[in-house]
Amino acid sequence: MTTDRTATAPDGYVQPELDVRALTELLDGEYAEVRDLVRANLVTYASVLDEADELGIGAYRERVRDLVVEMAATGQTGMGFPTRYGGGGDVGASIAAFETLAFGDLSVLVKVGVQFGLFGGAILHLGTERHHDAYLPRLITGELMGCFAMTETGHGSNVQALGTVARYDVAAREFVITTEGDQARKDYIGNAARHGELAVVFAQLEVGGESEGVHAFVVPIRVGGEPAPGVRIEDDGRKMGLNGVDNGRIHFDGVRVPREALLNRFADVTPEGVYKSTIDNPDRRFFTMLGTLVQGRVSVGGAGVSTAKVALAVATKYALRRRQFAASAQGEEQLLLDYGLHQRRLLPLIARTYALHFAQDVVRTQLHDVFSGAEDDPQGRRRLEARAAGTKALGTWHATRTIQECREACGGAGYLAVNRFAALKADSDIFTTFEGDNHVLLQLVAKGLLTDYASEFEDLDQLGMVRYVTNLAVETVIEKTSAHKLLERVRDLLPGGDEWDQEAGLLDSEYQLAMVRYREEHMLAGVARRLKSGIDRKRDAGAVFSEVQDHVIAVAHAHVERLVLEAFVEKTRTLPEGGNKVALGLLCDLFALSTIEADRAWFMEHGRLTVQRSKAITREVNDLCRKVRPLAGGLVDAWGIPSAMLRAPELVG
Repeated sequence: MTTDRTATAPDGYVQPELDVRALTELLDGEYAEVRDLVRANLVTYASVLDEADELGIGAYRERVRDLVVEMAATGQTGMGFPTRYGGGGDVGASIAAFETLAFGDLSVLVKVGVQFGLFGGAILHLGTERHHDAYLPRLITGELMGCFAMTETGHGSNVQALGTVARYDVAAREFVITTEGDQARKDYIGNAARHGELAVVFAQLEVGGESEGVHAFVVPIRVGGEPAPGVRIEDDGRKMGLNGVDNGRIHFDGVRVPREALLNRFADVTPEGVYKSTIDNPDRRFFTMLGTLVQGRVSVGGAGVSTAKVALAVATKYALRRRQFAASAQGEEQLLLDYGLHQRRLLPLIARTYALHFAQDVVRTQLHDVFSGAEDDPQGRRRLEARAAGTKALGTWHATRTIQECREACGGAGYLAVNRFAALKADSDIFTTFEGDNHVLLQLVAKGLLTDYASEFEDLDQLGMVRYVTNLAVETVIEKTSAHKLLERVRDLLPGGDEWDQEAGLLDSEYQLAMVRYREEHMLAGVARRLKSGIDRKRDAGAVFSEVQDHVIAVAHAHVERLVLEAFVEKTRTLPEGGNKVALGLLCDLFALSTIEADRAWFMEHGRLTVQRSKAITREVNDLCRKVRPLAGGLVDAWGIPSAMLRAPELVG
């Protein structure tokens, strides 16, 4: 299928012909078959979108559980597990399936994520064969439902400081799990309030009176549908959204589990009470353990991009149908998308969504390579963790912003519950803070930049990382990006010398990349200098770091935007000549220039934009919007969102 036949404008611009089917194939990539399976399941169970509004909370939760089990029977939820246990043996396919599932009801999505990604992923990646044999076959089918009990009321992002304790009783050869006060209760735990039978519980391990840090244990929380002895479960109650997911609080009062309940891939306790680990350093052991759970962040980042696609599909289709105000006294009213402001509101968001889609492709491939064993490089694993953190942050913030803009762009009609916006807003809002608060994740990205992925980095706890970053690593960064070296690097980035960026064409991808690379390098050097200045004055490292946190977040954001643009440019360059390449080139330019425009104050403050050139960028963004406008319908159709998922008949027709 093609759309938007070739047309020539008076200025000689030739409108590209968009092949929507081929563009969908490009976007689906190697996982087209997987995505089509999920799309078919979404259509089969489309009624859940209505049932979310119609059912009471208890019935809705049961419906979501039943649906998850039925989807599991098709194979779509188990693709990341080993084939010997009934899985698909393909980590990349599991992420692609999750991304596509995000077109539908998000309670179903999150229930799938809790069951198969968090609970199942913890047992797979932190456990050994004894745990795999005992749990994975029934877990993959949904027969055995479980929880991922990490977060506590008093400790969310600070996992190393969890208050739940697991003490080894050498006489009984058992661990005793105890909630040490209300701040240590497990909170917001999916599957806990109603359906979970087991929980992977993260607790401080104590052996012989010595603390060995946070470890994970498989703990029964229900027996015969009732709370297990010593386990107290409370329902978190109604939430802003995702009310098909039964989030709850769990308290443990001296709950005993056998020694074998410890998920012992990285550490174990002998029957006699001797602690053993293949990783001597406790902080490195902790970060290695958490690193195996990076799949959740990759999944949520991709889901955020998918929810943005749904919102944009609805808003764009509405803008191509809805007329408002006559352009002339005699003419009919004008389509919303023919207004320059409406183009400005929606089309750069479409461009950014495409950019994030291709950036997600990169991080998904890296995840697959690391977890399939294709890449066994510790540096590669750290790069994956940082990239996953940054992509998740930008993808989920983009979703929140896009859904709001699209709702407003549909006026009062967009406020009706019959369309998707009410559910999308309520259900996806949590994406910005679960699987890691976005600001905390960007600090992780920045620390990786400041330490240049130094091996010492993974040996340190939170305070140690702050001290390391503000002392040793800063020397490296200052040397790397000192004033004269920074200038040399910028000249390397700008073919033709330092003046080239004032003369280069705005649509030159090398110019666009040079601008975002320069911004990142300059910000990184600035953060390092500020840190070093504070330390040179003998100030407390933690206080110095706190004072520059805004700069830390800014450099991380700039770094990830650079990675996103590089992914988009690279994808566009590899395409065969034709209308789709031209169309994606327009989107890539629109994303790059709107990104520079959004931060033009910084570029002007730092001498990279003149006033005239800044104005020229704004004119170019407007012109790109006009060129993308005839392609908009095909561009959102290419995402392959089943029409039943748009659920907005008055908006999309």
